[in-house]
Amino acid sequence: MSASHTATPATRKTRASKSGQGRKPRLTIVPGIGLVDLDDPRVAGRLAERLAGKVGDQLVLFAQHMQEGLLAASVAIGLDVMAEFMEADVTEVAGPKGRHNPSRAAYRHGHEDAGVTLGGRRVAVSRPRVRGVEGGEVHLESYDTFASTDLLTAQMVAAMMAGLSTRRYEAALEPVGTEVAAKASSTSRSSVSRRFVAATAERLGEFRSRRLDNAKWLVIFVDGFDFAGHTMVGALGVTTDGTKVPLGVVEGSTENKVVVRGLVSGLRDRGVDDTNGILFVLDGGKALTRAVKDVFGDKALIQRCRLHKERNVADYLPETERLWVLRKMRQAWKNPDADEAERGLRELAAQLEKINPDAAGSLREGLAEMFTVTRLGVRGTLLATVMSTNPVESMIEIVRAHSRNVKNWQPGDMRLRWAAAGMLEAAKQFRRVKGYSQLPQLASAIKNATSKSEDEAVSVPPAA
Repeated sequence: MSASHTATPATRKTRASKSGQGRKPRLTIVPGIGLVDLDDPRVAGRLAERLAGKVGDQLVLFAQHMQEGLLAASVAIGLDVMAEFMEADVTEVAGPKGRHNPSRAAYRHGHEDAGVTLGGRRVAVSRPRVRGVEGGEVHLESYDTFASTDLLTAQMVAAMMAGLSTRRYEAALEPVGTEVAAKASSTSRSSVSRRFVAATAERLGEFRSRRLDNAKWLVIFVDGFDFAGHTMVGALGVTTDGTKVPLGVVEGSTENKVVVRGLVSGLRDRGVDDTNGILFVLDGGKALTRAVKDVFGDKALIQRCRLHKERNVADYLPETERLWVLRKMRQAWKNPDADEAERGLRELAAQLEKINPDAAGSLREGLAEMFTVTRLGVRGTLLATVMSTNPVESMIEIVRAHSRNVKNWQPGDMRLRWAAAGMLEAAKQFRRVKGYSQLPQLASAIKNATSKSEDEAVSVPPAA
C-alpha cells in the first residue's frame, strides 16, 4: 500500500478536525437568530452580518421604550429575548425549521396565546407549540419556567405582608411600559386576594405539619396572645446552637385544655425529641403547664414567665403598693440561691395577704416554677433570655405589624393564615438568642436534671 493511502492516527485526527467532525459543538443562543454553533465555519461567516442587523434592531426598540423609563425598555427587550429562548427550545426538540428530518421525534404545531409572569403580573405572549410524532404535547422547559406562577404568588404575598392592600396592588407595581401593562392580568383586587388566600392557606398547612425531627430543641417558648380580637397560642423553639424557629400556632385560650393539648402534642408528634430533656418557658396558663407535663412528662422542665407573674400580681394592687412589691420580686429573680429567693417571695405573699389576698394567691401560684432556670444555674445574658416569654412575644409583635392594615377580618382560618405567614416572615429577621454561647452548659444541666430519678436530689452546675 502506498504512503498516499496510509493514514496515521495523527493524520486522521487532523482530517477530522478540519472537517468539523469528532468535536464538541460550542452552542449558544443569539437573540433574533436562535441556537448556533460558534465554531461551525458555515455559521461564523454569516453571523457577524446577521447579528449586526439584530443588534441594531434591538437598540432601536430599546430607544423607543426609553421614554417610558429604563425598566420598561428593559422589559420590552426581555420579552423579545424570552421569545428567542422558546424558539431555540423548539429547534432543539423539533429540529431546524424547514428542514426535513425523517427521524425526528417531534414537530412544530403553530402558536397559541399564553401568559408569563413578569413584574408581579401575568403578561400575554404567543407560545410556540410542539407535538410528538406519536402524539401528545411536548412541554418546553423554557416556557414552563417563564410561565410559573410561583414567582407571581411569592411577590403578591410579600407585598401583602409588607402592608399593601389588595386594592392598591396594581398601582404599586413597577412600570413595565404601556404596551405590556395593557396585556397584563392577575392584578385585580379579587385576583390578588384569591392568590393570597390560597398561598397563605398552603403555608399554614405546611407550617403546622412540617417535621421537627431535623433539629435538637433545647428551649421551647409558648405564649398566648390577642390577635385581631381572638386569642391565639404560639410556640417558638430554640435549637442547641441558639437558632430561633417558629413551631406552631393555634386559635384558642391558654386556659382551653383541648386547644393547648393539641398544640403541645402536635410538637411531639411532629418529631420534637425530648431524649435529653427540654426547657419549656410558658406564659403561666394552668392548662398549658398541665399539657406540657402530660405530653412530655419528666423530660420537660417548666419555667414560668417572670414578667407575666409581675403583671398578674401588680394588676391586683393599687398604684401606691405596686412599686415596692415589684422591687422585691425583681430582687428575688436576681438571687442565685433559688431556695432563699423562693422563701423571700413566700414571705412577701404573707405581707400581701393584709393588702389584697388575691395578689398573695397570684404570687404563690406556681412559685417553684419561677426559679427553674435559677436551679439550672443559668446566669448572665442567657438568664435574661429564658426567664420570660419575651422571645416569642417579639415574634408576635412582628406578626401584628404585618397585619396592621387588615381592616375586615373574616371568620374561618383568616387569623391563623395571617399569624402563620407572619411567623414565617418574622423568622427571616431572627438572630440567635442572646447568650447562645452558654447553651452547651444549659443543655448539660437540662440533661442532668431530667435524667435523675424522682427520689434523687437535683443538683446541677452553673450554666455560666
